[in-house]
Amino acid sequence: MKIVVLAGGISTERDVSLSSGAGIYQALKESGHRVILLDVFLGLPDAQAPLEDLFDADMDWAASVRAVGEKAPDLSQVRAQRPNFKSLLGPNVLELCSLCDMVFLGLHGAGGEDGRIQALFDLMGIRYTGAGHVSSALSMDKNITKQLFKNAGIPTPPSVTVKKGDSWHLPDEIGFPCMVKTCCGGSSVGVYRVEDVFGLERALQKAFLYEDQVLIERCIIGREFSVAVVNQTALPIIEIAPVNGFYDYKNKYQAGSTVETCPADLPEHLSARIQKHAEDACLCVGIKSYARVDFMLDEQSGADYALEINTLPGMTPTSLMPQEAAALGMSYRDLCEWILRVSMNKYM
Repeated sequence: MKIVVLAGGISTERDVSLSSGAGIYQALKESGHRVILLDVFLGLPDAQAPLEDLFDADMDWAASVRAVGEKAPDLSQVRAQRPNFKSLLGPNVLELCSLCDMVFLGLHGAGGEDGRIQALFDLMGIRYTGAGHVSSALSMDKNITKQLFKNAGIPTPPSVTVKKGDSWHLPDEIGFPCMVKTCCGGSSVGVYRVEDVFGLERALQKAFLYEDQVLIERCIIGREFSVAVVNQTALPIIEIAPVNGFYDYKNKYQAGSTVETCPADLPEHLSARIQKHAEDACLCVGIKSYARVDFMLDEQSGADYALEINTLPGMTPTSLMPQEAAALGMSYRDLCEWILRVSMNKYM
């Protein structure tokens, strides 16, 4: 197949996306596909016609991709490479996507995981991996997702949404400690655990630098898990235990920062319950291809709580979904092929 792997962009998860894209690109290339890795924002400004010849070019499209750093990237430096840009799509990106058999989305965060590029591709008749534009948009906003969880009977921590400039009140059912989260962020950028009112005010100030709408959520004390769902079936559960602090940007992408166990050490009935909640979570937003759902397990009550849905889960060397697939005996390359097949079902 002729495949364009789209990565990069100008979200706070840019570096993570490039790492995901590089891994996907290498795996698909090893499987014999004709593959191009593109930065969705920077594109290929110097590409020469005919563009279709690029699918057979003798070059390593991932050669310049570096490992994910400890901090989110400086996006002003990226934007400076396309001054006065009007479109989030770089030069020749749409043209190359129109020429391929499938676009494999390695994008994360705003502009890639929020349904906008999916809607464009739907209008253009371009096939792509992952959830459709409506499911992507619903899942990107944690406030909306949590409302849908509640309507579907899926347990989720109590929360309140605060808009920048508005007054706010912390309900008793949330209390301290609590979590402050940007509604549409990812990779734990703009996420803070706070212990008191002073810390809450500071965390809100920081979070509002990213977005104008922020979620304050009860902090569930206990164990953290994630469950990938492919073709409406949950994969083995993975437990996430950061060595220090919570599962923030650094702990997610720096080797050795987190202990990950898959399959998670859980009683069979509890594993089945969390997997069922993960499958139901995907169904309640209309996802039938693949996604990953994050959970907390309360150490006192034993209740599990769904936190959010990731419609384009990370595919970096430290990402969770590849580890869950490995627990089934599936290689990274096999996982990429599986995602291709499942995503192709949307167009049958």
